Parts: sequence; structure tokens; C-alpha cells
Amino acid sequence: MHYEQAHEAFIEKHLASRNGERRGRLERGHRHAEEMFLQNVWWPLRGDFNDLHPEYEVLDWRGRSYFADYAFLPGPIKLLFEIKGYAAHVRDMDRLKYCNELNRETFLYGMGYQVISFAYDDVEQRPELCITLLRVVLSRYLIVDAPHGKLLFAEKEIMRLVVRRAGTVRPKDVAEYFAIDPKTVRLMLMKLCEKGWLTPVTRGIGVKNVEYRLARDVLYYWD
Repeated sequence: MHYEQAHEAFIEKHLASRNGERRGRLERGHRHAEEMFLQNVWWPLRGDFNDLHPEYEVLDWRGRSYFADYAFLPGPIKLLFEIKGYAAHVRDMDRLKYCNELNRETFLYGMGYQVISFAYDDVEQRPELCITLLRVVLSRYLIVDAPHGKLLFAEKEIMRLVVRRAGTVRPKDVAEYFAIDPKTVRLMLMKLCEKGWLTPVTRGIGVKNVEYRLARDVLYYWD
């Protein structure tokens, strides 16, 4: 499915499930910046809108409704995404609004939400940077269904290293970090690929895999 079709179906699905102000907020609030984030950042990285909720309503510390641009809610994970323009969030913000925004983000953190903000200018002009940063954020949770097959202790430690390195690792990195024989490292990385946790990145026909990346659509929360 192409982005345009997926986006239309995504919005229609959420409109159909809402009424009153929650529906009105989606109709009014899903504007250029919000759609641009989906088209330039989210879709290129994820390729779907699963577990993503536009104009998501939460309460602030005063009990007032606040609508985040997006909430990503796969299982126990609760991430809120905001696309912030310079004018509204810096130039035209007075001291009270500034205090309220910080208080709201702190309160939401206490309620189990993590607020992730992207600058409008970056989403528009430097989407590749936003994609990289979003990949780093999501890699904390190994982002949809965990692959089949339990991980051995050594494999779990390798996966933790991959996450800390923003989702990509070289066999050399693993060998040096754990002081393991390079041949053994390659065998372990291949096993993780077979289990669906990693994907090899090849540089050409007949060339050894020089890099391994977190497999797409892997979701597992590391406590």
C-alpha cells in the first residue's frame, strides 16, 4: 500500500472511532506539520501506522485535556510525539506557557509517558536526521512482535550492545567489547539473524557481512 492510501485509511479509522471533541480535535489538529512528520519520518522508517494514534488525548497535572500530536502505544510502551514549530514554542511563548509545557511533560513522565519532540524545521528540511533519532529512540525497545526462539544469555548481551549502538553493530565491535574470537562472534551473529533478531547488511556479492542491524518490526522491551 502506498503512503497516500495508508494515510487516508489511518485517519479515517481514527475518525470513525471518535466523537465529540476528540473527533473535532483530529479534524482540526491533523495539519501540515503532523502529516509531514508521517510522510517524511514515520513512514520511511516504519512503513505502517500500527499502534500510532493521532491527536491523542491525555490529562495534564491540572486535570485538563491535552492532545499530543501522536501517541505510540505498542503493549506497555507509551511514547508521545510532538512536532514543534519555533514560532509557537519559542518566539511567541510567554513565561507561563513555558512553565506549563515543562510541568506537563514532567507530569506525563510520572504517568508513564515519554515525550519525544521534533523541530518542525528538522522534519521539513532534515528528515534523515529525525529518522536516525527516532530509530535510536525505538531501538531501546527493539520495535511489533518478538521473534520466535528464546535468546541465550550471551545473545541477550549482544542485543543490548546493538541497542546501545543505535541498532547497528559490526562483528569487530562485538569481538572487541566482549573479548571473543571473531569467528565465534560471526557464528553468534548469524544465529541471531536466523532467529529473526538481526539482519545482515551486505556490501556486495561475495563480500562478508560487515554490519548487522536490528531486524525491522521487532518489539521487545528490555527491563
